[in-house]
Amino acid sequence: MNSDLELVAEQFRKLPGIGVKTARRLAYFMLERPKEDIDAFINVIHSARDKICYCSICCNLATSDPCEICGDNRRDSSVICVVEHPQDVQALEQSHEYHGLYHVLHGVLSPLDGIGPEQLKIKELLNRLADDTVKEVIIATEPRSYGIILLAACFDSQLQTISEPNGITTCARSSGG
Repeated sequence: MNSDLELVAEQFRKLPGIGVKTARRLAYFMLERPKEDIDAFINVIHSARDKICYCSICCNLATSDPCEICGDNRRDSSVICVVEHPQDVQALEQSHEYHGLYHVLHGVLSPLDGIGPEQLKIKELLNRLADDTVKEVIIATEPRSYGIILLAACFDSQLQTISEPNGITTCARSSGG
């Protein structure tokens, strides 16, 4: 295979869920496109990357700080739903049923992969919980691994010191299984 084509395929392999064959198909597809299409694709990615930031409140990806959700006074600021990734916020928002605020961890605890509490946005969440506005924390993460058990244990030990004076409750905690 052409080394330049292989370099493009290697970049696609860095995307989640993209294996060797799919990466090569994408590389062929992109390199067969007209130059204008490729330039437009690259420009859109550059533009989005330049405009996107992290919300200083919920750590979600946003185009403003605070994000639209945190800046919306109609939201219930007494409830925070904790999710793993920004796309989880989008999925919950599509339901039009939840009207509280969010907190995005940007991952899940995975000590075997070197991801501990320090790599996630847990400290930022605990800082938010120190405010007596929050009354309920919903842990809405995937129960797919022992990471949720570690996350719950981390929250339990740290929330107990905060929750007593503020009356914070946790609910909808998934159990590993």
